[in-house]
Amino acid sequence: MSAQPRTEDPSASTGPAAQEPEARLLTEAVTRLRRALRSSIRTDYPWETLPMAQVELLQVLGEHSPARISDLAARRRLAPSTVSGLIGQMINAGLVARDVDSADRRASVVTLTEAGREKLAAWTTAHEHRIDGALAALDDASRAAIADALPALFQLAEHLGEPAEGGTRSHGASEK
Repeated sequence: MSAQPRTEDPSASTGPAAQEPEARLLTEAVTRLRRALRSSIRTDYPWETLPMAQVELLQVLGEHSPARISDLAARRRLAPSTVSGLIGQMINAGLVARDVDSADRRASVVTLTEAGREKLAAWTTAHEHRIDGALAALDDASRAAIADALPALFQLAEHLGEPAEGGTRSHGASEK
């Protein structure tokens, strides 16, 4: 498929692309954006090797620190054992530290270290710089359309985070 968004009027075409639902196109767009960003960051910033699952945990800890493993797992929709393994790797890398929970001395919490804060800040800056550059390459109308879509995209993310009918959460909302 082309890297360009479809601009033709879907009602004017009779091919399979004209019948693709919005959900499929949005999924494709989000997947392409994530892949392109991940790929371009590693090309433009070869020092950036942190796996996305660890970046996402750093982001959560940047907003909610200290946090228990179970809280991190719930926020990222991952198994506690998966988060525990990732946290172990991050402790070894010096990005996070495990401490005793002051509210319950039997439990432990994870906090960002200074190195973790610096890595998260560098990651965020690099990604924002890369996205700013890509946005600057777009015409004014495309940039405005993206800016106008942001509130709806955040609302969509909130709805995807809610339990689906029947009390179960949607699958595939998080990437390891």
